[in-house]
Amino acid sequence: MNINRRSVLSLAGLGIAATALSACAGSGGGASSQQQEGNGKIQFWSNHPGSSRDIEQKLVDKWNQANPDHPAELIDGGKNYEELGQKFNAALSGGDLPDVIVASDVTWFNFAFQGATTALDDIWSSEKIDTSNYVKTLLEDYKYDGKHYGVPYSRSTPLMYWYVEDLKKAGLPTDQGPKTWQEFAENWAPKLKQATGKAPLVVADGENYLDWYFEGAFWTFGGAYSKEWDLKFTDPKTIEAAQFLQDQVKKGHIKVVKDSANDFGIGNASGLLESTGSLGGLKESAKGEFVTTYLPGPKPGTTTGGAGLAIPSGISDERKKIAAKFIDFLTNAENTITFTQATGYMPVRTDAEKNAEEAKYLKENPNAQTAMNQLKENTKPQDYARVFVSGGGQKIGGALDKIVAGQDVKQIMQSLQDDLQKTIDRDIKPHLNK
Repeated sequence: MNINRRSVLSLAGLGIAATALSACAGSGGGASSQQQEGNGKIQFWSNHPGSSRDIEQKLVDKWNQANPDHPAELIDGGKNYEELGQKFNAALSGGDLPDVIVASDVTWFNFAFQGATTALDDIWSSEKIDTSNYVKTLLEDYKYDGKHYGVPYSRSTPLMYWYVEDLKKAGLPTDQGPKTWQEFAENWAPKLKQATGKAPLVVADGENYLDWYFEGAFWTFGGAYSKEWDLKFTDPKTIEAAQFLQDQVKKGHIKVVKDSANDFGIGNASGLLESTGSLGGLKESAKGEFVTTYLPGPKPGTTTGGAGLAIPSGISDERKKIAAKFIDFLTNAENTITFTQATGYMPVRTDAEKNAEEAKYLKENPNAQTAMNQLKENTKPQDYARVFVSGGGQKIGGALDKIVAGQDVKQIMQSLQDDLQKTIDRDIKPHLNK
């Protein structure tokens, strides 16, 4: 996901598709004095990923005890990443800007590209903030044109969750998942359906990130959303994967619902395709013992995702410095351990993995170890079409919803390809490096 490493864009494109943003982003010239000064508190806007509001508040309280001169306030930014992004866009048009925002895998780049968030490297240098022990692959996800526009916070991969009792009833292994999607369709799903009478696998719909959960499946079929800026929705292998999804839904092997974690948690399905960030909640709500496994291969069979923390560009330099220190605090080894053990997200610091408490936790909670192992063995960065094209993820999710509903796969994918191609031609191609 590292734009600089792939050498595809230059800062010449900062003005695209950002008429409303350009007047108030940048170095603060368009921000009001109230935006510059704030209310004296660090405004931390979060959608509380992984139902993390309580643990976030504890971390904020911990900061406030140690930094009474620069207290922080946790603000509800919306129910999901998109609502938070919309609220931030509204603030850029004239509202009070926060100091720190949660920026997801599909929002951070567009904010950076539009100049709405600030590059952090110079602040790290001036404030002597050490970033060397962030997990490098996660930190580099926020690098654009040689600068970092965020740090990892609530980072995840999709996992498969399985009720152990259902696997045993179906005569399936409890220490690994299906090796391929074909094995799921031909062996796992029929056995689970017959043995339990329940849906073998449940996953969230397109409004709730089906486009992310199923992205890796397209790779395993030899397809993709895109190869860099070359869209692949109409590629025969991509069509095959989309047709597979539709067929599995028709056969009752895959159930697509709004709240898949809840559906699994109350026992309506034997398996769940869901973020690592749901691990903490499911430990409390699941109706029995469950195990986590990698997504089917061949490798890489899934992607990374989740969110980072970013700082608006339209606040004062002094606020930016304090905000950077606050972010460093939220994501230090001790606090990333606290946050990830409560939610199921992955630790974002290398020294967290070496911590004796974390090592003990992972030994006692092998489901959490699965995500960390999969990150190293079964993932790759997301396709440009989802994360770098404005609105790409939502449009892909909407198309997959239509496919799940039984509409013609080829027509839907052609329409999606045409729609996103227009966006690329209008907003991105004029600014690609020559």
